[in-house]
Amino acid sequence: MEQGRIDTQIRDKVGILTINNPPANALTPELRFAFSAKLNEMVDDDSVWCIVLTGAPGKFFVGGADISKLLDLDHDSAYERMKKGREFYSGIAYCDKPVIAAINGFCLGGGLELALACDLRIAADCAKLGLPEVKLGIIPGAGGTQRLPRAVGPGWANYLLFTGQAISAEKALQIGLVQQVVPAEELMDNTLKVAGMINGNAPLSVRSVKRAAFLGLQGSLEEGLDIELDAFAKICDTADKNEGVSAFLEKRKPDFQCK
Repeated sequence: MEQGRIDTQIRDKVGILTINNPPANALTPELRFAFSAKLNEMVDDDSVWCIVLTGAPGKFFVGGADISKLLDLDHDSAYERMKKGREFYSGIAYCDKPVIAAINGFCLGGGLELALACDLRIAADCAKLGLPEVKLGIIPGAGGTQRLPRAVGPGWANYLLFTGQAISAEKALQIGLVQQVVPAEELMDNTLKVAGMINGNAPLSVRSVKRAAFLGLQGSLEEGLDIELDAFAKICDTADKNEGVSAFLEKRKPDFQCK
């Protein structure tokens, strides 16, 4: 049987990672390892300024766990398994470069936890999103109970966590779980358009605001303001700051070099 794979492509400074493991694009342990390796390559590639994650065409964006294997889990094995899962998803969340999830189908369980680890989520109008783990007698174990409330607030997070219900892409847009909903056939073009808008800005500034916003949510407002102050001071030592300000004053398009 053919094993799943991670397909990669670079288009106009956008790195695209596609999880290709039909029929559900499930992230097996082997694919997680391959995915992390490909992600790290794009992080280290100076020609990539923004990263897009998606699933191969089909019914699913990314599938979650193999449910049949949950029967074998006890306390110790579950802890070790989810500890590895946490490290995988955190690797995406802590990525220096902006990461966009292009949700092209069912986004449930681990698939939604993957999307939640991304900075932005753009969904096809056919997508369904949810965390159904309570229906199986378990709970989300790779960030769902923590990242979902941070994304949509406690009310809607609790609704989705407690009921295990999946919601439509339009409802996900209403509650702030996704940032855009587009026709399925336009998903990748629209996602690349958003990535292009991001890439039109100074890349070091984008990475700096990503880090400041992310770290600021982990502490108090005052701690966050300190992080922002430090980030602002550091960005003022970059060549791209001088280029951006000069371009504005000279009424021309800036030529950012990621320096």
